[in-house]
Amino acid sequence: MLNVKRLELLLDVVELGSVTAAGAKHGYSPSGVSQQLRRLETEVGQPLLQRHTRGMVPTEAGHVLASHTRRILRQLAAAESDLAGIAGLGRGSVTMGTFPTLGGSFLPLVISRFKKQYPAIELRVRSSRFEELVEMLENGQVGLSLLWDYEWDRIQPETFALTTVFEDATVLIVGKEHRLARRKQVAMADLSAEEWIVRGDEHPVVEVLHRSSEAAGFTPRIAFEANDYQEAQAMASVGLGIALAPRTAVVNKHPGVSILSLGASAPSRRILLAHRHERVRAAAEIAFQGTLLDVAKDPGAAF
Repeated sequence: MLNVKRLELLLDVVELGSVTAAGAKHGYSPSGVSQQLRRLETEVGQPLLQRHTRGMVPTEAGHVLASHTRRILRQLAAAESDLAGIAGLGRGSVTMGTFPTLGGSFLPLVISRFKKQYPAIELRVRSSRFEELVEMLENGQVGLSLLWDYEWDRIQPETFALTTVFEDATVLIVGKEHRLARRKQVAMADLSAEEWIVRGDEHPVVEVLHRSSEAAGFTPRIAFEANDYQEAQAMASVGLGIALAPRTAVVNKHPGVSILSLGASAPSRRILLAHRHERVRAAAEIAFQGTLLDVAKDPGAAF
């Protein structure tokens, strides 16, 4: 492996024209520079410099290696700048996407912590449906986005770079007066006689219900189609039916309902953080992802 310090000495000899000038820049004696350059020539297996009446001039191999070294040093400087940016983060911006259930539960916890850690970073958030979030990622309107998937319809890893944030369990919503309201956990097989409140417009939770009820051996009877989870909770609170929801959708719980675990009898969804594979990521964005994952691991986070 080539030594970066020796590469830098080579570049300075090429650009300054002498071993003495390069040594003075780095605090080496001329003999010390020459010794380092001989080691570098041994590493690459060919001569890199030749003495000329006007000083040291590079061979063809020396020119090639010096050109690569300029790019390497620029990249290292950029890396140091990004790391310094993460440490201090006195600049930068993050534009991210989310969807409503996380925008109303998990994400505010992340934003609150991030703003305390990095008050100078500008944060912009776009909330939308799954298809629009994917489109915004693809066209660069957002740099990263929260997404979700279920086991029967996984987002393919070649589509985006994906990081699993947490598993969002499916829970049961029942009214406070429901026969099961005092239970902590039930199984889908216990619910065959119930009437159900579902989300409309072919919402994913409808498929969760049909798959779970089919596995439990019954066909659900639909009593009401809700426009959102708040409406579903309200209708469950007055006994119109019971409903399934991701746990993050009921963080803001209606006072008239109880939330029960379904254990393994209903599938959970994966919450994912996605960005384009080819994206060059800014320090602020990397820092935001770190904060988001820290909040997700926090056992005290109420989502």
